[in-house]
Amino acid sequence: MRLNELKDRDGSRKARKRVGRGMGSSTGKTSGKGQKGQKSRSGVSLLGFEGGQMPLYRRLPKRGFTNPFSKDFAELTIGDLEKAVAKGKIDGKKPITEDVLLAGCVVKKNRHGVRLLATGELKSKLTIEVTGASKGAIAAVEKVGGSISLTPPKARVVGKGRARHRKFMEGADDKGKKKAKSKAEASKPAEDKAEKKSKAKSADDKSQDES
Repeated sequence: MRLNELKDRDGSRKARKRVGRGMGSSTGKTSGKGQKGQKSRSGVSLLGFEGGQMPLYRRLPKRGFTNPFSKDFAELTIGDLEKAVAKGKIDGKKPITEDVLLAGCVVKKNRHGVRLLATGELKSKLTIEVTGASKGAIAAVEKVGGSISLTPPKARVVGKGRARHRKFMEGADDKGKKKAKSKAEASKPAEDKAEKKSKAKSADDKSQDES
């Protein structure tokens, strides 16, 4: 053992924490002390705040919209359908419905139904029942001797907001009918008065002629 070979045991000395050495060190920026004031509270969102001036995301114009009435169909090509029949995932001798396609893992979702597309080549004679299909897909199925029937899409689920809106519209219709009735009832006395006046005038004219 020599003096230059003396050293501490492993783990007896721990390196000090070096703070403020960049964002990647996990103790950079605020050096582990966090924020003060508003940012230290929960539930605060200052995303896009630019010192009080109009933020950039509010200065830019809006483009496009999201259609709330769009349908989310599971797309299936005739080529993929032919492959599924060849591999034995689907029995081509029985009618192929959307439930059969979902059970055979040919489609992954079935929210608003399945739409058949004319991509690929179909050789098997199949009986298909789906929600939608393109003209080319229908022609390809009928060309081979198969048949395809289209079922109406699933009914849209009425949520709380839509039910409230429907009740509001029904109430508005009832109010409109009541207003129309009240107007009709109000116009009847005026018509009766006009008829009485015309009858009285005609009676006066007859009496003057007789005299």
